[in-house]
Amino acid sequence: MKINLLKSAIAIGMMATGLTSFAASADEPGTANGEWHHYTGDVKGSRYSSLDQVNADNFEDLEMVWSFSTKNLGTRAEYKLEVTPIMVDGVLYATAGTRRTAIALDGATGELMWMHSMREGLRAGLAPRQLSGRGLSYWSDGNGDDRVLYVTTGYKLVALNAHTGVPINEFGSDGNGILDLKVGAVQGNEVQIDLVTGEIGLHSTPTIAGDLVIVGSAMKEGMTIDNYNNTKGLVRAFNVRTGELAWQFDPIPRPGQFGNDTWLDNSWERNGNTGVWTQITVDEKNELVFLAIESPASDFYGGHRPGNNLFGESLVAVDLNTGEYKWHFQVVHHPIWDHDLSSAPLVMDVEIDGEDREIIALPTKQSFIYAFDRITGEPIWDIPEVPVPQGNVPGEWYSPTQPHPPMDLMYGRGKLNLPDDFIDFTPEMRQAAIDKMDRWNWDNGAMYNPPLLGDVNGVLGAINIGATTGGTNWPGASFDPETGIVYAPASQSYIDNLTLAPPPEGYSNVDYIAGRKGQPFRMMYASGTGQNPDAPKVESAFEQADNTPPVEIPSLNVEGLSILKPPYGVLSAIDMNAGKVLWSVPHGETPDNVRNHPKLKGMDIPRTGQAANVGVVVTKTLVIVGDQRITNPGDRERGAMLRAYDKMTGENVGEVWMPAGQSGSPMTYAVDGKQYIVVSVSGGAHAGEFRAYALPDD
Repeated sequence: MKINLLKSAIAIGMMATGLTSFAASADEPGTANGEWHHYTGDVKGSRYSSLDQVNADNFEDLEMVWSFSTKNLGTRAEYKLEVTPIMVDGVLYATAGTRRTAIALDGATGELMWMHSMREGLRAGLAPRQLSGRGLSYWSDGNGDDRVLYVTTGYKLVALNAHTGVPINEFGSDGNGILDLKVGAVQGNEVQIDLVTGEIGLHSTPTIAGDLVIVGSAMKEGMTIDNYNNTKGLVRAFNVRTGELAWQFDPIPRPGQFGNDTWLDNSWERNGNTGVWTQITVDEKNELVFLAIESPASDFYGGHRPGNNLFGESLVAVDLNTGEYKWHFQVVHHPIWDHDLSSAPLVMDVEIDGEDREIIALPTKQSFIYAFDRITGEPIWDIPEVPVPQGNVPGEWYSPTQPHPPMDLMYGRGKLNLPDDFIDFTPEMRQAAIDKMDRWNWDNGAMYNPPLLGDVNGVLGAINIGATTGGTNWPGASFDPETGIVYAPASQSYIDNLTLAPPPEGYSNVDYIAGRKGQPFRMMYASGTGQNPDAPKVESAFEQADNTPPVEIPSLNVEGLSILKPPYGVLSAIDMNAGKVLWSVPHGETPDNVRNHPKLKGMDIPRTGQAANVGVVVTKTLVIVGDQRITNPGDRERGAMLRAYDKMTGENVGEVWMPAGQSGSPMTYAVDGKQYIVVSVSGGAHAGEFRAYALPDD
């Protein structure tokens, strides 16, 4: 099944923007002719463009040619712009602002061409996934019917005319261009959720393949949820012309469906979450859709759902046309570590041992990349089951083993080797780190150290790495279809301390949620919660009956620095033809709190990199990715850097200044023979902004 990429010219009262033809391979339709039709460039997840006008020799000559601020798209500014725009026929399409407004921008000037904004009231205000989201999607019939589609904050699918921004009347249940995605979302034994207050949403963009638009689902963070019988995750495909449902896949299998028996005691019925909140990718040749699925409710305790709990934290392949289950691989059995599969699966063709192979590669929070045959689901390299520590939380169910990919496929700090991985700037700092471990439970490796009941007067928590904040998160990775090399950023300075406590009386039906005996309970919200203009005020804490006073807990840092040694963040290249890491380099400027630390004065500290969730774009010769944190090293203006790396060596070959950190993955396109690089920046006091860079005119 192929997407027709022929397009009519933009006709909205402006002169159409012409394109110069750039070389592109036949298997990258989303970036052909210098365009960028999907969130990840193409439906394979590559984030690759064959453009090479910008290269190592001239990257530092880039200038900002236009910018677009999003701060007036809503009643307040947005400081968490995670959007990657798409580009078709010289026009950029994106979502932005606290109301998730759809916009069209002139690709050469950044001028606003149209916008579409919805006022969804309390429905949006209570949504679990707020702010601008991560973008929208494009479809064309090749004969002038050109559309962009996006999911609103309140979980509605909207189809707009790409030229005018006007809703498509033939699309949706009411013929107004809008499809209510909450209809059909259920909890428990198929109980329809409330259309206003029912909990479900989506950050990611829909995926369009042929005449289907595929939409995932997400709920709020599962650390301190009030009900494990939450909305069940679902993936649906709709006809892109009409909005008619084509198929549905249930990540919590119902009776009679494959995997239902992994929910012991009929626990499938009383559990929710298990959505697909990251990007969905497609193998159009073999007509397969790949789903990277999150954890069931709740993140750290699963006593109410005994069993392995398919398809929680599984990679699942389904038929593109029917949604029929084809195969799966569960990365974590009975998930209790928040190892959500948060990266888009990568649809790749490589050569392994002299044989052409069609594979699917999956970067993870664990900093392992998993690789499977796309048709059969068989691992490309063996993934043995290894014994893991067993916990003692009352009522919990533990898997005795977990999958463990080859160490050659670990591209970041996926395991801990203590004390070798402790901070080592000075002997005193390392000793302080060692001393801190007396109050924490950890297993050497700390990949599957189960959560425990923490106590301020006893053991504080279980040390883990690669859980909530490690490895590769939602921005995902990229790959070069010509070489079969994956480029993956990995955060590796955080360690999670997983600790549980009974919830305050009347708060939750989960027996144990994130907390610690002797500490006041605090709800944990997803970033961005309460930022919609119609959101009610978010309470920061749930008062315990005994009004437990605050207590000071020994931190997992040393002198204000990470307890782990640098690099704090890396960019790695993984050769999927050979199944090994080619290179790994620190990514990001050394943070100011390290450079200016009084105990480190006068020390020559190599670049540490930054712990960050950042995405990359790959071109003919470069890997391009920005710093997430602003720094002030003294030799330039305070800000962040957009960096270019040599694809084969990892050498940092150029950098360009930005006023704020990268918050959305970059993309590249060409208009009138000029290559542009666009990146979303935001954070701190800097409201969301799209910045476009290009080489100066001759």
